[in-house]
Amino acid sequence: MLTPSRRQALALGAGGFLATLVTGRGIARAAEGGTLTIAYNVNLPSFDPTVGPSAVNPTIQAIYRSIFDQFVGQAPDLSFQPGLGLLTEWGWNEDKTKIHMTVREGVTWHDGSPFTAEDVVWSLQRAADEKTGNPIQFVWSTAGNYVVDGNKITADVLRFEPTFFKWMAFLTGYVLPKAYYEKVGPEGFEKKPVGTGPYMVDAYEGNAFLRLKANPNWYGGKPAFDTVVFKFVPDATSRVAEIESGSSDVTLEVPYEEFDRLIEIEGLAGSATPISDIGMIFLNDVDAMLDKNVRLAAHHAIDKEAIVKRLLLGYGVPIDTLEAPEYAAYDASIKVGYDPEKAKELLKASGFSTENPVKFRIQTTRGFKPKDYEMVQAIVGMWRKVGIEAEIEVYEIAKHYELRAADQLAPAAFYNWGNAIGDPTTSTGFAMFGPSPHSVWDTDDLDAMIAPLWGEKDEEKRIAGWKAVDKYIAEEGYVIPLLQYVQPVVYKASLKVTPNVSGALQPTLIAPGA
Repeated sequence: MLTPSRRQALALGAGGFLATLVTGRGIARAAEGGTLTIAYNVNLPSFDPTVGPSAVNPTIQAIYRSIFDQFVGQAPDLSFQPGLGLLTEWGWNEDKTKIHMTVREGVTWHDGSPFTAEDVVWSLQRAADEKTGNPIQFVWSTAGNYVVDGNKITADVLRFEPTFFKWMAFLTGYVLPKAYYEKVGPEGFEKKPVGTGPYMVDAYEGNAFLRLKANPNWYGGKPAFDTVVFKFVPDATSRVAEIESGSSDVTLEVPYEEFDRLIEIEGLAGSATPISDIGMIFLNDVDAMLDKNVRLAAHHAIDKEAIVKRLLLGYGVPIDTLEAPEYAAYDASIKVGYDPEKAKELLKASGFSTENPVKFRIQTTRGFKPKDYEMVQAIVGMWRKVGIEAEIEVYEIAKHYELRAADQLAPAAFYNWGNAIGDPTTSTGFAMFGPSPHSVWDTDDLDAMIAPLWGEKDEEKRIAGWKAVDKYIAEEGYVIPLLQYVQPVVYKASLKVTPNVSGALQPTLIAPGA
């Protein structure tokens, strides 16, 4: 076991110190006693996984999946698994006018009360009600008139949504306890959340830690660890110190050079696999971004290959659309390309040059993803060479969600887009369709192309339509996709960690023994 230096100990911060206190252990014994400690890269702003901006933060899903179960379970390879969720069967009738679901029996809530089909229906109806603030309300509201018969549920399709059941394994797709929630209300639920998941909330200190205890009655079997502690450590340097000192057993999203260094240390191991997340730059249809030449110049000026090779040490896949290679509508023929001379020509056509640069702000997180800030710094440097002067504004990821929901992002804003179900609606669709609460690009031409695809029942035609949309977006420069992420995870060699293509570092995918 490594002994932490004074600098490393200081880097652990208040969050690490408090978490050590509440677990009742010295940091040298962090991996023992049936306790798993995870140095996590984001804080937990809310326990309700179905409402508010945090509900659509893919990074928090590992915590939510620990406490709550989803309607439909999803394996680490993103396949949908009847054995992993609260529904064992689901689907449409032949003409897709009705849906049917079978609810798992013998499940109990953390408070000991029985889980029922009524909980499923209530959760779906609540998610569909725009008053509750579910960010995916426009998906859940496409079904209604639910009928319960024992553990069987049927409902009418009010508007065909091809991804309805896929969303049951994704953001906001969680079942909450009807009777308990109605009894305690939103505030009471935040104070004492109750789910059916593998772990129960034991202690929580905002911005510091969350301690979970194993649910002995979980239908998926006894969890591998009696206790799981999520330490909230947004700073990447501090996460490195956490794992190197032995204070935490697992961490993620460390700088790639640190990943390469750490996995060479005796007693540590790691994995770095492509995940379903895309690094991209939102463009808001304001100010300079109303000029097509500026948008396309900003894209052509970015050397994505160099960013991946030099900044990310090869850990990444450059892309030119919002579809990663694993997504259903990925089209390898869509290319924008690095061409700084073309960028200069485009800017010149709009009256800009290195002597008279176009100016705008670009927003970014710092340490949320490996080299996010440094990546934006490099991009700003590339832009400067062609006649673009961009001012960098750093903010926390929670602020990004707040501004995006209010359509108040800067003209350019870096973001990590997660799409664990690999459907084009949940990448291109939500990011680029004007009426979507997740989009800041609002133009009639693009909305007219996207609108008919939401309810397209012919799957081949639907996917072809999304590919056409992606091609048009690339031609118009409405967004700047950068790369598909490779997620670095570092852990003690005494653990076995199963990589999750969704990027969710779930405790249920970690077990003792290499």
